[in-house]
Amino acid sequence: MKILCVGDSLTYGFGVQRSKTWVSLSKKELGIEILNEGINGDTTGGMISRFNDSIKREKPDVVFIMGGANDLIAGASLGIVQANIMSMSHQAISKLITPIIGIPIKMDIKKIRGDWYSFTDFNKISNELEQYKVWIKKFCKTFNVKYVDFDLEIDNLSKVNDLYLDGLHLNEEGHNIMAKIFCDSIRSII
Repeated sequence: MKILCVGDSLTYGFGVQRSKTWVSLSKKELGIEILNEGINGDTTGGMISRFNDSIKREKPDVVFIMGGANDLIAGASLGIVQANIMSMSHQAISKLITPIIGIPIKMDIKKIRGDWYSFTDFNKISNELEQYKVWIKKFCKTFNVKYVDFDLEIDNLSKVNDLYLDGLHLNEEGHNIMAKIFCDSIRSII
């Protein structure tokens, strides 16, 4: 079993040691090959541009796809994000690779760095991100694609614990929780 994780900084593990990211922790817990091809700051456009090369090179059984927040931050429409996620999912299916979509976490708007606020309207982005999460669930139900919902548990626990580094990225404790969610989901999916 080989899982290829394609995504942005939430997949990469921005601000966390490589051995402490949810991908690394999941690999250790599940005892299977899990490759992290997350890139800090990446968009779904960037993900789709390298998607075919990555799956040809790695030949995974499963491709985990999570991204979209950076697209919205950069001003892309929600439709573009949706089209890119749909395209990667269908490309994987056409190559007999199981796609799994990741539902990203909420932003903690109060903790976002001040210099990032000068770049975009994070209240607007947060609302678009919530619409996107609803769409992911509808898309997955319609096309029988599995998803991993990081959002619900992280949102509940972040009200009790400080899980964010900067309002967008999680600390080590947050990555531990993401790894548990991922491993539990993968066990039930595969």
